[in-house]
Amino acid sequence: MSRRRRLALLSLAVLLLAGIGLLHWLLQPQRLAPALLGMAGNALGLEISASGVGEYRLRGTPQLIVRGVTVREPGAATPLLTADRVFISVPWSTLRARGRELTAVRLELDAPVLDLAALQSWLSRRPAGETRIPTLTDGVRVDGGRIRGDDWSLERIDLRIPRLEAGQPLRGQVQAHYRGGELQAPLDLAFHLRRLGEDGGLGVAGQATPAGKDWRLPARLRLSAYLRQAESRLERAVLGASAHYLAGATRQSFALGVAGPLEFADGLRLRPAAFALRGQGAMPSLDAAGELGLEDGLLLDWRGRLAGWPDAWPALPPPLGRSTSALPFALAYRGTTDLADIAHLRLQREDARFDARFRLFEVMDWLHALQAGGGSPLPPLSGRFTAPRLEVSGATLEGVDLQLDDPALPAPESAP
Repeated sequence: MSRRRRLALLSLAVLLLAGIGLLHWLLQPQRLAPALLGMAGNALGLEISASGVGEYRLRGTPQLIVRGVTVREPGAATPLLTADRVFISVPWSTLRARGRELTAVRLELDAPVLDLAALQSWLSRRPAGETRIPTLTDGVRVDGGRIRGDDWSLERIDLRIPRLEAGQPLRGQVQAHYRGGELQAPLDLAFHLRRLGEDGGLGVAGQATPAGKDWRLPARLRLSAYLRQAESRLERAVLGASAHYLAGATRQSFALGVAGPLEFADGLRLRPAAFALRGQGAMPSLDAAGELGLEDGLLLDWRGRLAGWPDAWPALPPPLGRSTSALPFALAYRGTTDLADIAHLRLQREDARFDARFRLFEVMDWLHALQAGGGSPLPPLSGRFTAPRLEVSGATLEGVDLQLDDPALPAPESAP
């Protein structure tokens, strides 16, 4: 063999050994993890870091586990997302593309915490159409997640999505626990979006159990709507619920239907909307229009008609009790999400009128006690009742003007 050929072979061997060494150096987990996280961060315009590296596998489809993950918008003080553990499985084609292709096999997150304000800040700075959605051929799993809002949170989030791909149907299941003030609500929902990343139909079905200090409201829900992503809005939203109000020995069943556009860019706001309630026992049946919102508490503003006076309510004196006409009403509430603050009700039948202020669950408890044969004959509310004529114990009263005052209720700040 000539000296020139020996030098060429030696040079090739050195280059091969150097290449193997370089590849070994690059594929060490302490270097591979930052490289992978950096590629994902560059594609999304985010800084993604991890404090620890766990297991990794390079045979077949590369897999990597990193711990103590932090995701933030460049320069932001508050992380957008943190997670105790992240598992990701990425095909070699994605690694070779160096971030130009966002395709992975599977993503798993343990105890992730998402800050909603930081997420909205990042999204507001993203140019339209530049937020890329990765493809996950074997889906997403989230265990023990949390979403932080201003004065509310979703906790113990368990999410399962079998496949995630832009432009394709998205199906999944989520379990979570809502907390806001004294209101709590375990959720167990299945969802279906017609096409991920595009406007289109959305369906949600499952169970929710809102609960306050002394009551629970188990409900089965079904929602259908048309999602407008850029506007953070659900159009043609229709919600149906079958529920039971439980408080001590009290059980009231009802069905609720709601239809209208739902805005969710900053809180939740359903307006203008139609509401239909069909109750049993002390729960009335009514149809109304107005709005419902969750933003700095609960907002409710309904105007409509009661179909009739429920038999479980205290009987109305004649001639009101003999009338079968509907009762126009206006109901307003602005306060805590557990409905513990004061509501305002204006109710009318023919020429009689009633304006009242009350706490909902105190009135519900009073009605239950009255049905059981105990309690005070006067309801726990403040208000005014006027009627041109009433018949009471055989006597006819003209120009009735009755004032009720519950000392437990603070004076009104303004007229309802």
